[in-house]
Amino acid sequence: MPVNATPIAPHTAAAEAARQFLSASVAGPRFLLGRNEHALALLGVLGAAIDAIVDDGASGEQWQGLPVVSITQLPADAMVVNCAMSIAPVEAARKLARQPLRACLSYADLLAERPDLIPLPAFVAEMRADVAARSQRWRQLREQFADNASKLVFDDVLRFRLSAAPEHMASYSVRFADQYFEHFLQLSGEVFVDAGGFDGDTTEIFCDRYPDYQHVFLFEPSAKNMQAAKIRLTQRRDISFVEQGISDQAGTLWFNPDAGSASAVSSAGASSIEVTTLDAALTQPVSFIKMDLEGWEMQALAGAQRHIREDHPKLAISVYHNASDFHRIPDYIATLRQDYDLYLRHYTQGWSETIMFFVPRRTGQPT
Repeated sequence: MPVNATPIAPHTAAAEAARQFLSASVAGPRFLLGRNEHALALLGVLGAAIDAIVDDGASGEQWQGLPVVSITQLPADAMVVNCAMSIAPVEAARKLARQPLRACLSYADLLAERPDLIPLPAFVAEMRADVAARSQRWRQLREQFADNASKLVFDDVLRFRLSAAPEHMASYSVRFADQYFEHFLQLSGEVFVDAGGFDGDTTEIFCDRYPDYQHVFLFEPSAKNMQAAKIRLTQRRDISFVEQGISDQAGTLWFNPDAGSASAVSSAGASSIEVTTLDAALTQPVSFIKMDLEGWEMQALAGAQRHIREDHPKLAISVYHNASDFHRIPDYIATLRQDYDLYLRHYTQGWSETIMFFVPRRTGQPT
């Protein structure tokens, strides 16, 4: 696909429904699906026009001063905007479509109708800016992938991140259990580094799927998360728990310890933590490194350069937190070694959970 693709225009019915939703002269109850930053952005510009929030998990509660209702409570004349964009916007749209409603819209439909009024989602704005500034690099990146499946994922994810239009993700499902573990990795007898181990969920899947593993090193800076990981993995063998963050140098950084799986190392946060480098923490060779560090992957990779150079491990690296990580991370790895094959896979229906895999090229393959 052309990297400079513009956001898609809504089809005629969606365009008319968007005009009606945004028109003060058109009567009818208006709802936003989702309690997130996108719904909050629409409340900021539409205000009193919104009657309620739709969230099946919080029906009967209040959010931003508005009642929260379930999908099945929506009246037949409801106009609903789907604000889900991170995990399951397609499933949310399908649930809405099964209800006899006046109109079901996406946030992208409103954005296409009134780009002057509707706030641009941050992930869309960031992607558009990066693609505009580095269009040639984005074109080159597509051609670096080792298989057509990766190129298709690249096309679909890029289209979605440029537009927020969920139809680009219609063929995807939410499959967290498969994340990081693809057949082309040929995992067996691994020394696994789980960087960003959260509550041990990824390590648990790894141990169950690949019982012939040699050892696991689980890094997690949150004491709360680490305690949960130790409980979860009590029955698993040969796991070293390292209650530190991973960065490009040892020291003290800040951390949001109670943000669940989105807990992130940063230059500011609620608590200070000690961080180390992978090269300093582990002296023995490793064979498989997974990183999901909420945007801190570049720094963590810089602190793992010895292991990457000397051990040539398989890598599964999250690239979805920052638009530039899609090209900055493979560019950095290429400064350490040029004998990796590159793959891309996606594990949700939204902008999150895109993983770039670096698979050591077998002897005799072209460089």
